[in-house]
Amino acid sequence: MDKAQKKMDGTEDFKIQKLDVDPSPTRQETDTEEDNGDLNELALAVVKSAVSAAVKTVAEEEKPIKNIKWVTHGEFTAERGHKQIEEFILTWEYQNRWVYYIEFIEREDLVHSYHYNYCVRWSIPTAKKPMPQVTASAYFTIKIIKNKPLDMPIEVFYIFEGLSLVHRPGMTRFQEKWLRDIIEAKNTLMESISF
Repeated sequence: MDKAQKKMDGTEDFKIQKLDVDPSPTRQETDTEEDNGDLNELALAVVKSAVSAAVKTVAEEEKPIKNIKWVTHGEFTAERGHKQIEEFILTWEYQNRWVYYIEFIEREDLVHSYHYNYCVRWSIPTAKKPMPQVTASAYFTIKIIKNKPLDMPIEVFYIFEGLSLVHRPGMTRFQEKWLRDIIEAKNTLMESISF
């Protein structure tokens, strides 16, 4: 390697220095009780994290995230997408007091794909209010890629109203709390507005 190349890659003044280190475990001049306390706290935190992860893994194996077999690009129609979303929602766990309605919104024609957009409106009707003032919505998008083979499965993702986290079927477990939080936030807003 010539001098110009060494200068370009920063190895011109590179030197290796060998240090003498005593590998014997009897030489511990800086070990104090305070260092042991910090080390114990760190070890305890690592163990707690590992146990928590193990419990979560066992729980997921006992109760795996449910999904359905989604149709392929060749089998897809807007109506079939509607039925598949309903089939997927039936895998979710929620109290039976919730009701929902699925509505096809639009088909977007993008450069390389079509996006079929659906809205799933959730509410909790009661005897006192059979038609609730507020609902919580989940927005589903089914993506059909124009140049994909017809036997490839469709892509599906969804978000909940007011939240930015994008979910994919089979990747996240539905939480009923998401719907309750949306309804509660809307109710709070409605109470703060005087008509």
